[in-house]
Amino acid sequence: MRSFAFLSLLCFLFVIGIVSASSGPGAEVLYARAEETGADKAEAEATPTADQPKETGSNKDDESTSSADKTDKDATATDSEKSTATDKDDKPTPTDKDDKDDKPSKTDKDKKPKSTSVDPRLPAGGVSMLTPDNRATTYYKVGDHVTFVWNYTSLSVTPSAVNVVASCSLNSATYTISGNMSVEETGKVVWDTKKYQANATVPLLTATYTLFVYDIDGEPGDTAKAGHLGSQIGYNFGMYLPQSYTPINEHVCATCNGALSDTERTALKFAVGMAAITITTFTWFAGDFGVFAT
Repeated sequence: MRSFAFLSLLCFLFVIGIVSASSGPGAEVLYARAEETGADKAEAEATPTADQPKETGSNKDDESTSSADKTDKDATATDSEKSTATDKDDKPTPTDKDDKDDKPSKTDKDKKPKSTSVDPRLPAGGVSMLTPDNRATTYYKVGDHVTFVWNYTSLSVTPSAVNVVASCSLNSATYTISGNMSVEETGKVVWDTKKYQANATVPLLTATYTLFVYDIDGEPGDTAKAGHLGSQIGYNFGMYLPQSYTPINEHVCATCNGALSDTERTALKFAVGMAAITITTFTWFAGDFGVFAT
């Protein structure tokens, strides 16, 4: 019985000692950690603790402004991405390229000017000179106004324009009298030779010239088709440079083949004199020797 009472006392003292040790200062109580849910975390963040500083109105405003700025940046970035995507999508389609190039269609290429049908048996067109008279060569002084008048003959296809030129064989030069001249029933052009001579790179000479009236799309001397303007035939006229007065005894004809210089005339006189002396001397000696005696 005593042993039981003593054992009970020891158990009581042991329990008291354990309780005193767990409730004293520095005692640590271990608890099992429970997993926090999303609601618990939100509630813990929303609930201020004593260690955390309280949020003031200014901090809230700054946070709101920061949130608004972040939202604007996100919106701007989204708009920029959308704009970039839209720009990429707005590439020109093949139809737009074709419109931009504005190339002629096959139908436009096939549209060609209609040609006039001319009987190939018809003669080529030409020019009949009215002034000057084509039956004789007329000479004009360089410095005067020279007038040319002509009619077109056998012309079935009218040229868009004509050129009027004068060709000189002495210096192989071509002088343009009128260019890109409109075609009328009677053609006429006036050539101011004084003005032309003052500004000419190749001056006019004292020579014979040939006048040509030809299609602007051709050249002088081209063989024309039936009914088209031909330029194989030209019309001659003369030009001369005015000279100062020269006495007759000092005049030398540059184009005369029989003109003799003073030296040539002296030599001719000497030859005639020597021939006369030779004949006279021969006759005298022959008479003395009886050559002519009968």
